[in-house]
Amino acid sequence: MAGNIPHLNSHAATRRALHLEPHDPRRLSILCGQFHEHLKLIEQRLQVQVNQRGYTFSVNGSDQATAIAVQVLERLYAETEDSDELAPETVHLVLQIALGGEPATTSVQLADLGDGPVLITKKGTIRPRGQNQQRYVEQILSHDISFGVGPAGTGKTYLAVAAAVDQLEKDLIRRILLVRPAVEAGEKLGFLPGDLSEKINPYLRPLYDALYEMLGFERVAKLIDRQVIEIAPLAYMRGRTLNHSFIILDEAQNTTPEQMKMFLTRLGYGSKAVITGDITQVDLPRGTPSGLAQALQILDNVPGIHITRFQSRDVVRHPLVMRIVDAYERWDAAREQDKAVVRRPRQRPDSEDEA
Repeated sequence: MAGNIPHLNSHAATRRALHLEPHDPRRLSILCGQFHEHLKLIEQRLQVQVNQRGYTFSVNGSDQATAIAVQVLERLYAETEDSDELAPETVHLVLQIALGGEPATTSVQLADLGDGPVLITKKGTIRPRGQNQQRYVEQILSHDISFGVGPAGTGKTYLAVAAAVDQLEKDLIRRILLVRPAVEAGEKLGFLPGDLSEKINPYLRPLYDALYEMLGFERVAKLIDRQVIEIAPLAYMRGRTLNHSFIILDEAQNTTPEQMKMFLTRLGYGSKAVITGDITQVDLPRGTPSGLAQALQILDNVPGIHITRFQSRDVVRHPLVMRIVDAYERWDAAREQDKAVVRRPRQRPDSEDEA
């Protein structure tokens, strides 16, 4: 476990006490979780021991870890004030924010957890969690073209769809277009029965799921029938100019450079485009360059375009997902280093005598 938390120094054991107020049995139960699952997660992630007696908590561990644990417990207790449930994802996120900053700024970061933009959907409000998610949504709302790049589980596509729904609900746009390149991730779907639309639906399912969650099944169906929402493969974008629209290109790592340029030049007046993807998950044929990777280099400093880069620490799924991403990144880095050693040119002798 120590390798996962490199900045927690192993000083002499420290004991810190925390007394929670106001006294509220409901909030205390939510904080601890079923079978104290939330306290156990804090113990595991911070390498501390948490003992609870009523509203008083005793935290034992290194000086830095106990300080962070106390702040995490205070923040989580505050979260229970207006909630009947404390999801493991919330505990994970609070821990991620605490572990991602220097000790001196941890309290500020935790205080900022509930701040930032709020996105309005028919099914309720969606609040980006964590500084990088907040910055991502802010840049989407303030830029005509935004990129969200990083590993799975960081909320890139979900927040982009939420921003699109928010803009539609506020009548700031007229249409939402959700686009994906129809590239097979190792599976062959061509043998499946049905027309082209039925064959490509598996590629677009994550986009449908996000819409159903935010707008409800019946409203999504009506908006699709009225062509207010369009979900289509990237090939359908060629030759179109899209005005007053919110366009999301998902899984953009699977575009070719030509497709990416084609998509970016579809943008019309009053429109926004968000491009999301993970350049470590390219499913293009071997030797075909990724349009997303190329675009990130070409457009890095273009005014009006913003790029948000997510890291493994931004993953808000199960903690194991973050560790899996980290493990793959280390493995890829080691392979690249080995390849560099193999490719290193052999030094030629300076003279025949040396030869």
